[in-house]
Parts: sequence; structure tokens; C-alpha cells
Amino acid sequence: MLNKRVEEVLVNQIEKEAYSSNLYLAMAVWADTNGLDGISQWLYAQAEEERLHMMKFIKYVNERGGKAVISAIEQPPAEYTGVKHVFAQVLEHEQYVTELINTIVGVCLEEKDFTTHNWIQWFVTEQIEEEASVQSINDKLRLVGDHNLYMFDRDIMAMRKSMAASAE
Repeated sequence: MLNKRVEEVLVNQIEKEAYSSNLYLAMAVWADTNGLDGISQWLYAQAEEERLHMMKFIKYVNERGGKAVISAIEQPPAEYTGVKHVFAQVLEHEQYVTELINTIVGVCLEEKDFTTHNWIQWFVTEQIEEEASVQSINDKLRLVGDHNLYMFDRDIMAMRKSMAASAE
């Protein structure tokens, strides 16, 4: 049976993961409608990954005797000033999610819920990988500059696959 405080932070995270998915969907739509096919594919894939994270939280809460709550989700921004702005926002958002995951870890330790603490470690590792991946993209965008996005857009999915392979 889940401790009530642990259940509360996990249910809160369900909403945060749903927002993350919608945020990346909104960014993908922006990229898609601005002719950035590779970037939109990367963001659509990221949105799906966040949806899967949300599902992991839902399943875990329910399996442990809690009750997942599907709450309303704030609408994400729909317009961005450019690719650098999008990926700066992605990094900032992933850093925020890392803080949320760390809060869950802290609550698990305070409540001596070692089962959930063990389970949440997957997300701790995932966030390390997410931040590194997006930081790498931001580093490449700094090298590319503002007007040489064609090759970056073409190659971003290959970069995603390469980063995923190196994380294994």
C-alpha cells in the first residue's frame, strides 16, 4: 500500500508528465508547420516518450494500492522564436522535471518507502540521459549558428539514435 505523501507526489507527477508530452507536441507542431521535419520528428518522439512515462506512473500508483488521478493539463505555448529557443526551453523543462523526480526521491526517503525509492531510480537515470541529450543538441546548435539549420534538421534523428545507443 502506498504511503499517502508518496501517492500525492506520484499523482502530481502524472500531471507533469502529461504536460511534458503536450509541451513537446506543441513544439513539434510549431516545427512541423515551419518546415523543420527532422526537428518535428524528434519532438514527436519525445512527446510519445513523455506519454509513456506518464503511463508508468499511472500503472505504478494503481498497482501499489493508490489511485491515479488524471487531471486537467495547462495548455503549453504554441509559438516559438526559433529552434534555439525551442531547445533552450526543452533543456529548462528537463531540468525542472529532474527537480520533480528528486523531490519524489526525497519524499520516499522521508517516508521510508524503499520500494518506491527503488522504482523511481529508473527515472533518476532517465533524467540524467535526457538532460545530457538535450545539452548536446544545444551545444550543436551553438556551433551551427542561426542560419545553417538544414543539416541539423536533417541529422537530428540520427543524433537521437546515437545518443540512445551510447546510453545503453
